[in-house]
Amino acid sequence: MGLNDPQWGRKKGNSGPPDLDQMWRNFNKKLNNLLKRKGGSGGGSSGEGGGDNPRRYGGGIGLLLGLLLLLWVASGFYIVNEGQRGIVLRFGKYVESTQAGLRWHLPYPVEVVEAVNVSGVRTVEIGYRNNVRSKVLKESLMLTDDENIIDIQFAVQYILKNPEEFLFNNREPENAVLQAAETAIREIIGKSKMDFVLYEGREQVAAKATELMQGILDRYKIGIAISKVTMQNAQPPEQVQAAFDDAVKAGQDRERQKNEGQAYANDVIPKAKGNAARLLEESEGYKQRVIASSEGEANRFKQVLVEYNKAPVVTRDRLYLDMMEQVLSNTSKILVDQKGGNNLLYLPLDKLIQASGPSSSSAVAPEVASASAQEVVPDSAARTREAFRGRERETR
Repeated sequence: MGLNDPQWGRKKGNSGPPDLDQMWRNFNKKLNNLLKRKGGSGGGSSGEGGGDNPRRYGGGIGLLLGLLLLLWVASGFYIVNEGQRGIVLRFGKYVESTQAGLRWHLPYPVEVVEAVNVSGVRTVEIGYRNNVRSKVLKESLMLTDDENIIDIQFAVQYILKNPEEFLFNNREPENAVLQAAETAIREIIGKSKMDFVLYEGREQVAAKATELMQGILDRYKIGIAISKVTMQNAQPPEQVQAAFDDAVKAGQDRERQKNEGQAYANDVIPKAKGNAARLLEESEGYKQRVIASSEGEANRFKQVLVEYNKAPVVTRDRLYLDMMEQVLSNTSKILVDQKGGNNLLYLPLDKLIQASGPSSSSAVAPEVASASAQEVVPDSAARTREAFRGRERETR
């Protein structure tokens, strides 16, 4: 009975399911015949399947083996994505690194390929995990240079610059990055003041930590490049937070009062300096004015003295007239003593000026001035001459 016989495995006269034990015995018998290659073209073992020729299956086995070999060779093709590197290992030993694209290697188990992402940014958290509130106190508590304790959390971002060193030079590269980051930040915090770390020097601390951390990792030859160090939080421990807040408020009040005092000083001092400079300038101007006026009076007196020595009477008359002109020019009322009688003539010039308009006042003033001058000058001149003559007689 052949394998292609539709009645194979079925009992004659019975339409039920085939006997599994009989099927298994027949399969073992066929398999033994193929492997042992017993019998010739005309001979064979007695029983079912004894007349089958094993050579008829030789071509199928070769085809099957060729197909399996082809599949095994084809399994060596692999694709490296952009931003990755393919690390080829031959029996566990590094062979080469492949770039992005379609590649081939000796199939498993001779060679294996491990794809490593070299463009992705990886992050290591120090002092917390996943959230700033979930703190890891053994990593976050650090001692400053002024012997204060601060609670600091920061994150380190890095990329791979050498995948071979990353895979083979360190057993746990991520743990090495975490320890190097903690070592670097503790060294920097230990050399810095508390206020500097908390307020003014966060960026400087992060920059120094990046530089120091990169130096440590380069000595380890771990194949990692630090891209950024970010300080997530920096504060005093929670147990002393209230006292620290009070100290900070006091310091802020002190700075505010200092700023207010400085602002007041900036407002008052320039004004005082300006007033002082103005007084100095005014005093200097007054000094120059007084000196110039005194010198002018002295020169004028000298000139008058020279003229007086030449003509005493004329000089006295001129001085008298000048004085009368100066006095009368500042008054609005003039009393004129007529020569022929005792009646006084009163000219209410102030009333006249107020009553008259600008044009009339400008026209009346010269006339009144000329009339008064004509009347006053002879009388005053006569009086002056008589007085001077009386003085000369007395002196004689």
